[in-house]
Amino acid sequence: MSNRIHKTCTAKLIDSIMLLAVCIPVTVSAADNTVRTPASGAKAKGSTIERGRYLVQVAGCNDCHTAGYAQAEGKLPEKEWLLGDRLGFRGPWGTTYPANLRLTMSNMSESEWIKSAQTRKLRPPMPWFALRDMDKEDVRAIYRYVRHLGPGGVPAPAFVPPNQTPSGPYVQFPGPPH
Repeated sequence: MSNRIHKTCTAKLIDSIMLLAVCIPVTVSAADNTVRTPASGAKAKGSTIERGRYLVQVAGCNDCHTAGYAQAEGKLPEKEWLLGDRLGFRGPWGTTYPANLRLTMSNMSESEWIKSAQTRKLRPPMPWFALRDMDKEDVRAIYRYVRHLGPGGVPAPAFVPPNQTPSGPYVQFPGPPH
């Protein structure tokens, strides 16, 4: 990967991560099934599936788990959402790939997903701690939305250990500061 492409991909990834950090705080009122964003106080009324769609968008799930989403400025058809990506994220932990969430969740019950979302620690750059900190009803809404989309696509490439170089494209993360 050329240095220019590496810098561009790294800059786009950092922008996506910063956007995620700004957008992730969401509160839910279970009494009226309404989602409110702290910045605007806006409401997104509707079903649990609609709420899940909203959370997938504002939490930045598509930024990594939907190939080309950020480059298309979020204007990809919903049928292409959450199918994973073949772009790897390489760092001291090895190389990870954004999972195909539609296949992953098609093989899990709702209770398995909720337990996994609230307890699993995943490799970088997945912000597992943001998922862990979500309200149980938000996690449930995401599950129901993803299941509503139905399974599709292919599994993401397997994890590549730190001492091996991935065969496909990847974004190189620097090591931790000393």
